[in-house]
Amino acid sequence: MAKTLYLMRHGQTQFNKLQKIQGACDSPLTQKGIDDAKKMGQLLKNKKIEFDHAYSSTQERASDTLELVTDVPYKRLKGLKEWNFGVFEGESERLNPKPDVKAGSYADFFVPYGGEDAIDVQKRMNQTLTEIMEQPENKNILAVSHGGAIHMFVLKWAKQKHLHISNCAVLKFTYDKGVFTYQNTIEMNEND
Repeated sequence: MAKTLYLMRHGQTQFNKLQKIQGACDSPLTQKGIDDAKKMGQLLKNKKIEFDHAYSSTQERASDTLELVTDVPYKRLKGLKEWNFGVFEGESERLNPKPDVKAGSYADFFVPYGGEDAIDVQKRMNQTLTEIMEQPENKNILAVSHGGAIHMFVLKWAKQKHLHISNCAVLKFTYDKGVFTYQNTIEMNEND
């Protein structure tokens, strides 16, 4: 029987607003990030989407977002953390390299600078989300993570490799027999 994963990116943070690289470091949600998370929570309620279990990255911006979206008790997992960008953390996004077109990501660019390899991020996310979905009692799951980590998961499972993952976007996947299948993305209208 197919299960459903709602994989959400955290709300806008101060670093997002300032266009700074944030991965392993953390930055608080802005007022917009707080408001958008509340709106997404209401949108999901309006769509009658209910979660039996919820999970978040151990980073505050993700757990704060989850708490604004739902009151379902949740577990924080390191496997849902953002990509570690090493010494680039907190620096301007203008310093990001051009993505490796073949890999669809930054590949191993950040490794010499104390960061993670893209494939390691992808394996970590895939292992964590698979373990979540394999739990017998988990049927309809909310997991709050981060843009880079979600992008690497999308590269593994979605046919649409270039999905836009805005703050508070929710990507819906079905899960059956070890396979995640991308369904659609739930986003708020910017005018909401």
